[in-house]
Amino acid sequence: MLDQTGMDRPRRGRLEHAPADHPAIAPARVGILLANLGTPDGTDYWSMRRYLGEFLSDKRVIDYSPWLWQPILQLVVLTKRSFSSGAAYRGIWNEAEDESPLLTITRSQTGLLRQRLEAKHGPRVVVDFCMRYGNPSTDAAIRRLQDLGCERILFLPLYPQYAGATTATANDHAFRTLMQMKWQPAFRTAPAYHDHPLYIAALAASVERAYAALEQRPDVLVTSYHGLPERYLREGDPYHCQCRKTSRLLGEKLGLAQGELVVTFQSRFGPEEWLKPYTVEEVARLAEAGKTRIAVMAPAFSSECVETLEEINEEIRENFIEAGGEEFAYIPCLNDEPAHIDLIEAIVERETAGWL
Repeated sequence: MLDQTGMDRPRRGRLEHAPADHPAIAPARVGILLANLGTPDGTDYWSMRRYLGEFLSDKRVIDYSPWLWQPILQLVVLTKRSFSSGAAYRGIWNEAEDESPLLTITRSQTGLLRQRLEAKHGPRVVVDFCMRYGNPSTDAAIRRLQDLGCERILFLPLYPQYAGATTATANDHAFRTLMQMKWQPAFRTAPAYHDHPLYIAALAASVERAYAALEQRPDVLVTSYHGLPERYLREGDPYHCQCRKTSRLLGEKLGLAQGELVVTFQSRFGPEEWLKPYTVEEVARLAEAGKTRIAVMAPAFSSECVETLEEINEEIRENFIEAGGEEFAYIPCLNDEPAHIDLIEAIVERETAGWL
């Protein structure tokens, strides 16, 4: 019998020494739960408002006092941004499945990982996914895994570089569900993997494939990461350092000379200074300096989303061309490439030591 995720639902049975009226219990299993950022349910105003409201109300993301921030958010930001973000999502929406590319790709990653782990470990392992914001929710996914008999769960946020606004808030949300459960499963969280050899190798291979398909080699490879306020770095968030290390290791793997790879940050929000240089400004500066052929990739994103397909491949590309650039190549995220699934599988095997 299959449940709503497409996974085999285990047969429940009575414990050997339990009384006749004891509730049926599923066989003990190990759950693997991949976690991504999230997605609106649709591109209409109210779907976008619900999604953005949840996202921008997260104190890990916007840490201003709610007394100050919530009136601005509810009366100004959500009223305007729900329209503009809806338009951006409509430009990249997976019309065939009526969902965002991030949801489509995360589901595919989960299915491919499930095939591999079930081939190795059989029905003892259950693989599912959830979103920090929107659906499928983290709460529902954890409870579903427990219902399927998962007494142990590995929670793996799909963020290569750790940040309080990504990895930590995903973990927080999972822990909030555990706090409400009568019978908590044993629970592990996987760490960031910004310097994992398989991750660096997969990024390098994606660059090499992209370069091989171009008529001329780009002058510069731009590694664009999602931004954070500079203040977060000063307060101890390691994200900036981990982004820099990823790019350094990637440049070494590719054998790039100094100046052939630059690190930038995108997606500014609000009045504060954010991590620099800003991608949209740096690509223009490169064009003005005579670097008219560039390639841009987004190593911090495990799957395509509005920040890659709309912001990088449309807005940032346009800014580069307007500044005098000639050739702009976007290098896709690792998505459901076999090398990416190799990486996720290796992390799972390492972090479930003693369980599987």
